[in-house]
Amino acid sequence: MIMRSASVLGIGLPFAALIVAGCDPVVNIAGANFPAWLLCATTGAILAAILRPAFAVTRIESHLGPLILIYPCLAIALACFLYLIFFNRI
Repeated sequence: MIMRSASVLGIGLPFAALIVAGCDPVVNIAGANFPAWLLCATTGAILAAILRPAFAVTRIESHLGPLILIYPCLAIALACFLYLIFFNRI
């Protein structure tokens, strides 16, 4: 039973990714097309790296918790925030 659901998930997941990938807006940068999520993810990681020294100087970093979880989550949150600001089509 477990093997059957794993094989269905293994087959269905790539097809679902291909279907959803067509819905993503594309950004043209210097003649190359990039998906918008890639641009937002890169910018979110850069912003999280910029915020790290600010957290260290203000001594907030010692109160954050496990830093190996905090900074990737901050980068993801910033990337999602940027995506909602610039590419939300409501």
